[in-house]
Amino acid sequence: MLVLSVPIGLVVCALVYMWGMETLEAKPRGFWDALEFVSETLSTTGYGFDSRWHHPLMVIFVVLLQVFGVFFVFLVIPIYLVPFLEERFEERLPREASPNLRDHVVVYRFGPAVETLVENLSSSGVPALVVETNEDEARRNLEQGRPVVFVRTEEDSLDAARIMLARAIVANGSDEENAAMILRARQMEFRGPIYALVENPVHRKPMEIAGATVVYTPKHILAAALAARASEAISPRLAGIQQLGDHLELRELRITPSSPFVGRTLRDSEIGARSGATVIGQWVGGRLLTQPGPEMRLEPRGILVVVGSRESLAKLATLVEGATPLRRTGHFLVAGFGEVGQKVHQLLTDADEDVRVVDRIDRKGVDIVGDVLDPSVLVAAGVETARSVILALDTDDATLFATVIVQDCATEAPVIARVNHARNVENIYRAGADFALSISKVSGQMLSYRLLGHEAVSLYQNLRVQKLVAGALAGRHPHETALRSRGGCSIVAVQRGAEVATSFPSDFRLREDDSIFACGTNEAVARFRAEIA
Repeated sequence: MLVLSVPIGLVVCALVYMWGMETLEAKPRGFWDALEFVSETLSTTGYGFDSRWHHPLMVIFVVLLQVFGVFFVFLVIPIYLVPFLEERFEERLPREASPNLRDHVVVYRFGPAVETLVENLSSSGVPALVVETNEDEARRNLEQGRPVVFVRTEEDSLDAARIMLARAIVANGSDEENAAMILRARQMEFRGPIYALVENPVHRKPMEIAGATVVYTPKHILAAALAARASEAISPRLAGIQQLGDHLELRELRITPSSPFVGRTLRDSEIGARSGATVIGQWVGGRLLTQPGPEMRLEPRGILVVVGSRESLAKLATLVEGATPLRRTGHFLVAGFGEVGQKVHQLLTDADEDVRVVDRIDRKGVDIVGDVLDPSVLVAAGVETARSVILALDTDDATLFATVIVQDCATEAPVIARVNHARNVENIYRAGADFALSISKVSGQMLSYRLLGHEAVSLYQNLRVQKLVAGALAGRHPHETALRSRGGCSIVAVQRGAEVATSFPSDFRLREDDSIFACGTNEAVARFRAEIA
């Protein structure tokens, strides 16, 4: 209608102008001259060869024509015509699922909490359908290649998603939206599992009453993972080390970027042979490298995980220039006292850890009121002597900047960061964080375990020590390359009769009746045990 009105309006105005010029101005104009004048006036490009009129009615007509031209060009076209054309030319959003879709997982409302889950489902060959009530979010999902259905109201979402053919539903909207959607799904007699993610923990029970199979609180589970990574009292770094009593201890040493050992391999550095301690892993960018063969390089800001006797560990600390042992005592500094920060504080306090909290808002539980992005506030909070700094801030941008500031104030303090979007994890690692965990990763692990039957995402790896019989390893040295590279395990101690050895000279050889203590991840120890059986 708008497009048709343009030529019609031009012709009508040209005819009126012809009549006015002939009748009122006594200056007859042909049709094409009148059409040229009207088009130039409406488009605000000029008036042709007519620029003066004497009759009041002609003056009023020309003024109205000018005003309408401005209105048409600067209001109607950008406000109505341009969006209209954009809508017609951009890809239309699907309003219902494909008729061929079967055995799929319906994800109600996309967000950080389900980002990793959708990726895991796609990589496992399980179809996932995102149902969105927000048009902008639906279009972003469509542009990123995710199957999506856009609905205007929550009531239409389940019909459009063909839930009666789905294997499961994941509810990721607000608590109120989730409850309404779950109730309606059960009323439609959907019998499959429904997994709900809640914002407020008090809504867990009501959500179960509404019909949810399992209800998760991702922020609290994220807080638990952050607290476990920070405190050995919550999650021991090396399970099973107690069976060796005082014979074996674990230390973590940070390799500073200025250390002359940076870039050197374990073989070149000879830190194991010269100290008697055993390197069992290295933390780099949040990943634990658990196969420390002789060719493993010492990375800048990497954290070496080492076991040995008290004497060998003390010797190691003096041998490796630029290696700083991480503090095993002192306070934890929690930056941010939102829902995640409060839960971290609670878990650490329950474990009898010393905790200090920094937050902008003065409230119960906050020790230092101020902006964590202000270095003077961090210094006042004791960042320089902190055992580790836990960043529980609300935005990833603030977390990224805070990581840089903490590294500048206290290079030795490990930084454990909460991340909202999985895509920002690598940037925060590059900024200097030692450990970064996203809500997406936590939720992805939980939901992938439920939907795929396996733990698709690992939060972090812990190590364990297990006692085994040497058996087929008799005649070999405990640190032979074949043993360490094959299964990612290291022999950290050997019990021979009543004696326990934690350092092994070059002529040391295992005996068939020796008891060996193998160290590695649970999976690595299991593989190693099977290989030597």
